Amino acid sequence: MPRPALGYAATVAAAWFFAVNGTVSTLVLQAGLPPTRLTALRCVGAAVGLLVVLAVAAPRRLRLTRREVPFLAVFGVVGVALTQFLYYVSIGRLPVGIALVFEMTAPVLIALYVWLVRGERVRSRLWAALLLSLSGLVFVAEVWRGGGSLDPLGVVAALAAAVCLATYYLMGERGTVNRDPVALTCWSFVAAGLFWSIAAPWWEFDAGLLAEPVPLSIGALELPLWALVAWIVVLGAMVPFWLSIAALRHLSPTTAGLVATVEPVLASVVAWLWVEQVLSGWQVLGGFVVLVGIGLAQTARATAVRAAVPQAVAPS
Repeated sequence: MPRPALGYAATVAAAWFFAVNGTVSTLVLQAGLPPTRLTALRCVGAAVGLLVVLAVAAPRRLRLTRREVPFLAVFGVVGVALTQFLYYVSIGRLPVGIALVFEMTAPVLIALYVWLVRGERVRSRLWAALLLSLSGLVFVAEVWRGGGSLDPLGVVAALAAAVCLATYYLMGERGTVNRDPVALTCWSFVAAGLFWSIAAPWWEFDAGLLAEPVPLSIGALELPLWALVAWIVVLGAMVPFWLSIAALRHLSPTTAGLVATVEPVLASVVAWLWVEQVLSGWQVLGGFVVLVGIGLAQTARATAVRAAVPQAVAPS
């Protein structure tokens, strides 16, 4: 029996883990680990973890045909590897909450894509969603301050991440027709891990860096870098992924996606309390307006969609 309260709780918990992961990732990037290497560690770690879990719990779900390989390769490289890399580039230059607001405009891009390219019928609320999202981003960027108060490269990276994330969702709709979302996401992380193993060869990585202490901005507390990376892999990827999947047993994908938009809010609060990333009043207002637009975009498609891929697993 579906239990909506449990679905809401799982979705919010997943958003909270992703929100904390944003600040943990910021500390790792500030410690000197490049975005390419952090992305590689997260993708490979999550791939190994998911492979082990499925191999023990449901090995038949890992079966793979040759015809699926090209799709999974593109899905993993664009939807996972590049989305996460661009996200890390953006939070290295922008407050975590603002980077997420830009990135989570993906549903607006999806609605425009299915209308312009696929010819799907969309509800008129799409135009309100587009107007609100663009207006909100103007406030978030504070463009009246001499071209904006945000780092341009960070904004470009966050918007590019939104494009990659939209690709992830659209391909996920297709992929889940023949595959369950757990196995699909597992293989997407495998593809992403293989991509980064080639793009950023492991023999070029000084593993001794993982033993370096990292200040946590909590008094004089420090942890070795490997401990923070382990958090990012387990509690910043695998655990929220499973929570997102579990929520879909009790909520529709659209509802889960709407609830998941709480992530930028939580991420901003965590970053403010932890590393004192303070947003201006205009940025807070703009973020709220964008989230309203995203909510409208989530429900703009007139055709029912089988979107079983969790709405938050790829980006953060």
